[in-house]
Amino acid sequence: MKFLFFKKLILSLSIYFVAINSFSQQTIADATDLTAYNNGLNLYNTKAYAAAQKTFEKVSKDASIGSNLKADASYYEAMCAVKLNQPDADKKVLSFVEENPNSSKKNTAFFTVANYYFANKKASYALKWFQKVTVDDLSIENKKELNFKMGYCFLVTKNLTLAKARFLPLINDPKYGNDSRYYFGFISYKLEDYDIAESTLKEIADNESYRAEISYYLLDISFKAGKFKRSIKVGLELFPTMDRKLKSDVSKIIGESYFNLNQYKEAIPYLKGYKGIKGKWNNTDFYQLGYAYYKQNDFENAVNNFNKIIDEKNTVSQNAYYHLGECYMKLDKKAAALNAFKSAAEMSFDRNIKEDAALNYAKLSYEEGNPFQPVSEVLQNYLKTYPKSKAYKEINKLVVSSFLNQQDYEGALKFLSEKKNEENIALGLEVSFYRGIQLFNENKYKEALPYFTQGKKSKLIEVKQKSHYWEAETIYRLEDYKDALTKFIILNKFLKSNKTASFALVDYNIGYSHFKLKEYEKAGESFSSFLQNDSISDALKYDALIRLGDSYFATTNYKKAIIAYKKVTDNYGLGADYATYQIAMSYGFTNENEEKIITLKKVINNYQVSNLKDDALYQLGNTYSKLKDHKNAHIAYDRLIEKHPKSVFISRSLLRQGLLYFNDNDNMQSLMKYKDVAAKFPNSPDALEAVANARNVYIEEGNLEDYVDWIGTLKFVNITNSELDNTTFAVAEKKYLESKVGEEIIASLQKYIREFPQGIHKIKANYYLADVLFRVKEFQKSVIYYEFIINEAQTEYTEESLNKLSQIYLEQGKFEEALPLLDRLEQVAYISENILFAQSNLMKGYYETAAYELAIEYAKKILQKDKTDTTIENDAKTIIARSSIKNEDFITAEEYYTEIEKTANGILKAEALYYNAYFKNQQKEYEASNEIVQKLIAKYASYKYWAVKSYVIMGKNYYGLEDVYQATFVLENVIKNFKEFKDIIKDAQLELDNIKETEAKTNNSVTPEKQH
Repeated sequence: MKFLFFKKLILSLSIYFVAINSFSQQTIADATDLTAYNNGLNLYNTKAYAAAQKTFEKVSKDASIGSNLKADASYYEAMCAVKLNQPDADKKVLSFVEENPNSSKKNTAFFTVANYYFANKKASYALKWFQKVTVDDLSIENKKELNFKMGYCFLVTKNLTLAKARFLPLINDPKYGNDSRYYFGFISYKLEDYDIAESTLKEIADNESYRAEISYYLLDISFKAGKFKRSIKVGLELFPTMDRKLKSDVSKIIGESYFNLNQYKEAIPYLKGYKGIKGKWNNTDFYQLGYAYYKQNDFENAVNNFNKIIDEKNTVSQNAYYHLGECYMKLDKKAAALNAFKSAAEMSFDRNIKEDAALNYAKLSYEEGNPFQPVSEVLQNYLKTYPKSKAYKEINKLVVSSFLNQQDYEGALKFLSEKKNEENIALGLEVSFYRGIQLFNENKYKEALPYFTQGKKSKLIEVKQKSHYWEAETIYRLEDYKDALTKFIILNKFLKSNKTASFALVDYNIGYSHFKLKEYEKAGESFSSFLQNDSISDALKYDALIRLGDSYFATTNYKKAIIAYKKVTDNYGLGADYATYQIAMSYGFTNENEEKIITLKKVINNYQVSNLKDDALYQLGNTYSKLKDHKNAHIAYDRLIEKHPKSVFISRSLLRQGLLYFNDNDNMQSLMKYKDVAAKFPNSPDALEAVANARNVYIEEGNLEDYVDWIGTLKFVNITNSELDNTTFAVAEKKYLESKVGEEIIASLQKYIREFPQGIHKIKANYYLADVLFRVKEFQKSVIYYEFIINEAQTEYTEESLNKLSQIYLEQGKFEEALPLLDRLEQVAYISENILFAQSNLMKGYYETAAYELAIEYAKKILQKDKTDTTIENDAKTIIARSSIKNEDFITAEEYYTEIEKTANGILKAEALYYNAYFKNQQKEYEASNEIVQKLIAKYASYKYWAVKSYVIMGKNYYGLEDVYQATFVLENVIKNFKEFKDIIKDAQLELDNIKETEAKTNNSVTPEKQH
C-alpha cells in the first residue's frame, strides 16, 4: 500500500513540474507578441499602415487562440486594410466581428470604417457601415457625429426624407447646428416644403459659407410662392454678384417673373439668358420666350421658338401650336399655319383652343390644299365634330368647291348625289362634264362618254354645248365615225347662229369624220369651211389643207388637189414632203409626166428627212418607164435599191427592171432581176410574178429545161396543186374581204394553211388569219401567224405584222420580245405612224429594261421630228428625264423636267413638279422648293404617290429653314398616314430620326428615335 501511494505521489509531482515548465514557455511567447503588438501600434499611430499591418498580421497569427492580444491584433490589421483602401478591407472587418462577436472594439470598428469611407466621399459605402453601428454604445458626441454624417450620406444618395430626420435634432447644436440647419432647409426646399425651407434658411442667410446658395433658394422660393414682384426685385439685386453657375437660373427666375406679370418685353432678355440644364432647354422654356415675342408682335422670333417645341403633347404644346399658327398667319405662311392649327386641334387640353384651331385648319385646308387629307374630308369632319358651330353654313358651302378645286370630280358627284336638292342636281350635271374631260384626258374614252351624255342635260348653255362637242369627239376617238359625224353635224346646226372660238374645230372634226367614212366630197366641203377661220393654228391649218387635198385627190379632182397641197409646200408647212409627193401623183394622173418627174425629184432632194423618198424613187422609175426612158428608169430603181434596202418597193422595182431589160432584149439581165426577186422574196406575190415572167424569158431563149430545173429549186412553186390552191384561197379571201370576223372565216383560213402549208397564198392567208384573230381580241392565238409572216421575206404585210405583234408583246409587258420587232419595224416601215409607234415604244422598252442610254437616244429621235403629238413629245421628254435620274445626270434631268412641267397634265405634271421641288431643295432654295410642293398639293394631290413623296422634300425644306416643328410635323404625318408607300415611309423615317437626334442635343424634351 505504501509503495502504491508513493508511486502516485511521484506521478503527480511529474505532472506538476511539466505544467510549471509549459507555463514558463507561454509567458515568454506572450511577452514577445506583446512587444510586436506594441511596435505595430506605434506604427499605426504614426500612420505607417502598411508596416503596421504586417506586424499585426504576424501577431494575429502567432498569438494564442482566444487571447485578447490575438483579437486586438486582428482588429488593427483590419483597420490598416481600411486605411490602405485594400479591396478586401470589408471582409477583414467582417471576419474580425465574426471571430470576436463580443469584442468591445466591434462598434468602434464599424464606426471607424464608416468614417473612413465618409472622409473619402464614398457616401453609399459609409452609410452601409454607419448603419451597422450600435448607437447606444456611442458617446453623446459620437451620436451627434453619427447623425450628421448619416444625414449627409442620405442627402447625397437622395434619400431626402431620411436625411431630413437626421439633421433635425442637430439644428441647434453648437458644432453641427449651422450645417444641419442649411441641409435641413435645403432638403425642405427640394421637397417643396417652402415655408419650412424659407424660415430655416433665413436664420443662416448671413452665413458666409452658404450665403450665395441660400440667396438663390430664397429667391426661388419667393418665385414658386407666386411673389413675382419680390422675385424680380431680389433677383435683380442678386444678379450682378451671383456666381456664374447660378446666374443662368437667376436669369430664368427674373424672366419668368416678368412673364407671369405680363411684362413680356422685360422678360425677353432674362429668358434668353437662361442656359438650360446641362446646356439644354425644354419645351416650356421655348414656349415662354416664343410667347413673349408673340405678345410683342415679333412673329419671326416667336416662330423661331415655338417651332422648336416637338415630341410632347400637353397644355404647353397645344398653346404653342395654336399661337404658332397665328404667327404663321401674320407672316402670310398659310400652309405652315395649317399644320400648326392641325396639331393644336388634335389635343383636348383646352376645348376652346381645340375648336378654334379646328376651324382655322378647315378654312386653311380649303384655301391652301391639304397634304394629308382630302380637303372635302377635312371640311366634312369639322361639320360632324362641331354641328353647332357658328361657321357651320360657311364650311358646308366649301365642301363641293373643295372637290372641284382638287379635281376630285368623282367625289363631288358622290357628295351631291347624297345631298339631293335642285341646286345640287344642277351642279351635278356640270360636274359630270368635268369628270368626262378628266377621263378623256386619260384616254379612257368609254368611261368618259356617259359623263358627257349626262352633261348635255345641263341648263347652262356653255356646259350643254361643250358636253355635245366632247361627246362627239369621244365617239370619234372610239372609231365610231358615223355616229360621231351625226353628233358633230347636230352640234354644228345648233351653233350656226352663235359659233364661238371654243367650237372652231367642229368643221374640222366633221371633215375628218367624212374622211374616215370615205365620203371625200363632203370631207372636202368641211375642210374648206374650216379653213375660212383665220384664227386657227398653223399646225391645224396645214393638216386641214393636206386632208382637203386628199379629199380632192380621192375624188380625182387633181387640179384642186394640187392647189390645196401647194398651199402647204409653198410655206414649208408641216407635212410638206407628203404634199409634194401627192402633187407629183396628181400630175401623173393628169398625164403631166414631166411635171410629175420634177416634183418627185423635189421629194427626193429637198427634204433631208422624209419617209417618202423610196416612194418617190419608185414612182420616178415608173414614170420614166412610162415615157420609155429606160436609162433613167434604171437609175431611179437602182438608187432606190441602194439607198433604201429595206423598202417595201424593192421587189416591185426589181420586177420592173426585169421587164425593162426584157423589152430591151437584154434577156440575161432580165433573168437576173427575176431570179433576184424569187430568191429574196420567196412566197410573195412579186416572187410568183417573177417566176411567171422568167418563164417567158426562158421560152424566148428556147431553154425550157433550165427553167424546169430552176423551178425545181423553188419550194414555193407547186405547179400541180396551183389550181386547187388558188380556189381554196379564193373562198377564204372572199369572206375576209367582206369584213367577216366570225368563226367561219377563221376556220376557212385555217383550212387553207393546213392543206397548203407552202401554198401560193400562204403569206396572205397567214396575215388574214392573224388580222381576224387580232380583231376578235384572240391576241395570243394570232402570234404564231404574225411570226410566220415576219420570218418570211419582206412583203407588203411585214410592216403591219411587226406593228401588231409588237403591240401584243408590249401589252403583255414582254419588252425583251418586243424590242427586236420594234427595231425592225422602224427600219422597214412605210407608214409614218408606224415609224413613230416603233420609235416611241423602243424608247419606252429600253427604259423598262434599264437600257437608259438607248432610251434617251430614241427619245431624242422623237423630239427631232417636225410634227409630234404633245402626249408623245411629253413621253419622250419624260423618258430622258427619268433615264437621266437613273444615270445620276441631274443637270439633264432638271432641264427636261422643266420642259415637261410647261405642257404636262395629270400625273406627269405631278411628277415634274416633284422633281422641280427636289432640285430646288438640292440647291438649298428651300422657300422656292416649298412653293412648288404647295402647288403640287393644291392641284395634283389626287396623284398620291408624287404628292406624298413631295411631302418628304417639304420636311427637308423646313428643316433647312430651321423650322423644326414643321419639319417633324410633316415627316410624322407622312409616316402616320401613308403606310402604303413603303419606300417613301423609309425615307421620311430616316430624315425624322436624323432631325430628332440633332435636336435632342439642345432640347431636353426631345427623345431621339431609336430603331424602327
